Amino acid sequence: MKRLEAAQKAKSLVEQMTLEEKASQLLFDSPAIPRLNIPAYNWWNEALHGVARAGTATVFPQAIALAAAFDEDLMEEIADCISTEGRAKYNMQSKKGDHDIYKGLTFWSPNVNIFRDPRWGRGHETYGEDPFLTSRLGVRFVEGLQGTGRIARSDGKDHPYLKTAACAKHFAVHSGPEALRHEFDAVASPKDMEDTYLPAFEACVKEAGVEAVMGAYNRTNGEVCCGSPKLQEILRGQWGFEGHFVSDCWAVRDFHEHHHVTSTPEESAALALKNGTDVNCGCTYEYVLNAVDEGLIDEAFIDRSCIRLLTTRFLLGMFDRTEYDDIPYTAVECEKHLSVASKAALESIVLLKNNGILPLSGPVHTIGVIGPNADSRSALNGNYHGTSSQYITVLEGIRDYVQQRCGKDAPRILYSEGCHLFKDNVEALSYTELSDRRAEALTVAEYSDIVILVVGLDETLEGEEGDTGNSYASGDKRDLLLPASQRALMNEVLKCGKPVIVINMSGSSIDLGQAQDKADAILQAWYPGGRGGADVASILFGDVSPSGKLPVTFYHNEDLAILPEFTDYSMKGRTYRYFEGTPLYPFGYGLTYGDCRATGIRADITSPDSARISVDVENSGAATEDVLQIYIKDTDSPYSAPNPQLCAFRRIRLADGEKSSVEITLPERAFTTVDDNGKRSVFGKNFTICAGFSQPDPRSEQLTGNKCVSIEISL
Repeated sequence: MKRLEAAQKAKSLVEQMTLEEKASQLLFDSPAIPRLNIPAYNWWNEALHGVARAGTATVFPQAIALAAAFDEDLMEEIADCISTEGRAKYNMQSKKGDHDIYKGLTFWSPNVNIFRDPRWGRGHETYGEDPFLTSRLGVRFVEGLQGTGRIARSDGKDHPYLKTAACAKHFAVHSGPEALRHEFDAVASPKDMEDTYLPAFEACVKEAGVEAVMGAYNRTNGEVCCGSPKLQEILRGQWGFEGHFVSDCWAVRDFHEHHHVTSTPEESAALALKNGTDVNCGCTYEYVLNAVDEGLIDEAFIDRSCIRLLTTRFLLGMFDRTEYDDIPYTAVECEKHLSVASKAALESIVLLKNNGILPLSGPVHTIGVIGPNADSRSALNGNYHGTSSQYITVLEGIRDYVQQRCGKDAPRILYSEGCHLFKDNVEALSYTELSDRRAEALTVAEYSDIVILVVGLDETLEGEEGDTGNSYASGDKRDLLLPASQRALMNEVLKCGKPVIVINMSGSSIDLGQAQDKADAILQAWYPGGRGGADVASILFGDVSPSGKLPVTFYHNEDLAILPEFTDYSMKGRTYRYFEGTPLYPFGYGLTYGDCRATGIRADITSPDSARISVDVENSGAATEDVLQIYIKDTDSPYSAPNPQLCAFRRIRLADGEKSSVEITLPERAFTTVDDNGKRSVFGKNFTICAGFSQPDPRSEQLTGNKCVSIEISL
């Protein structure tokens, strides 16, 4: 169904409604209108990395982990699986008359905010710190959810309805602090808006046709995001967005309770409606009729929003029979989807250090598995997750692997929790000054040939405001250190005299300097999904070579002293594009069991809209996948970031000893920079283009032993 046809049907339906009925449809929990055959509908559903909060579903790796895969095709495939499960669950629930929260087809995903500061608790919901990577992955995720991407087109059929409706959030400048989000004004310059904060939203709207956009809690440059004329002008005026706009939950209430830009709920409802917020997640739109009675808003604004919302429902086929109605419940957590989730986890895991101990092989009689995240289900999930019908923790994955491969000759697995995730002791009645699991952990290490130490965070230590109940502030991190209990454990284990492999499970930058200095290997496993422990084991034992790349910079904790204040939304000094220090691990970094390098580069560039490069690559190690990355810097423009910026990437596979040539077309936008007034243009004529399996920076060269190749070109 075309949007014009859907809009006409929506308009016809709205014309038959009373004012009260129209106003009721602007609530996130819209009631039924039986006389018009409009069923009840709850707009609130989540699908960050799987259908969330509604029972059983495939739990894919957390969003930040998906970003680490640097795989556009995989991102669409994952979203297609999610939308299939979303439809399957919707079909089942609708037949049972269940129209509750988390049961609809409007998914409030993806989160395409920029992870600009490593302290932000919700950063693991995003695709990292780079606007180009975020744009590419966001577009394909939206297309996969909505059924409009390559997968849907590959069968040659006409798919007239949206499979599900995606929602790009949180528009437009939103990345902490969580404790201040209900009252904070995120001030961003025109340059930073155009160069960093807006590109992913623009791509989701203009390229992917995202059906919904969600406004943020905070203000942006003085205007509340869910009632901003300036942001709506960008969204609908400049970009041509035609879908519906939803408030973050209870954000409209913040207008009068925290931002104090209005004085009453009626004024807040009027401000939001006039400025494009069509559906209110919260309760403030219960005052819409009062606002009409008080003369604060005209009925035409209610009509406009109601038409937009019903247009989406028509596009989803809620009033017709569609091909998606036949998706059975058995599609939920099916073998195909579990296989895709496993592929995602394997591609996302980042090898940060390896002195040759990995992959594990040879005679090992006893493996010690230690740490608070070793047997943690929470550390598999991330946040905004569904429920896996089976969980495989790292401990379980290692045990299952050796038993399946070695049978009765399998090495013995010894386990100790080692310490609490963040408290001094595991047992509340313990009084020892050191962890009550310390002695056990050190004994496990003493009896083991190899120690696998599994540390990190979970959604209770980094997450959304209100989600955490520990000493960390409102979901954000105070620093980049592991909790003190884990630091003490790591210090003791690294002194045990046995080979130690550290596995960090977190959704953000952690200072792993101690492990980098003393551990034999380090894996960044993120939050790898419901059965992710099996995939971690596959990496450890060499069934698959790790190939993930960091989508964020891993700083030293001391770097917080030179990063801008958390509340400062200027990009100067932030992320790999503007940071001028030496990070612990750079954006784009990640080792493999192979040794891939770029050996040559050629360019065929006559203009920004006709730019092709060819990169010679080779692998002198084990067969592996790796991510070829292309960076560019305008050497003329005064508006260039200090460091080269990612402008293309390609996941490739190379056998041992294989040489190949990879051709990549660069986007025209790669040659642009943004001036201080927010104007994007090709300002320079001379450019440096770099290619390799990392960033072209000294720290990456030091860590990988390989240098990127580069070429100078003139337009």
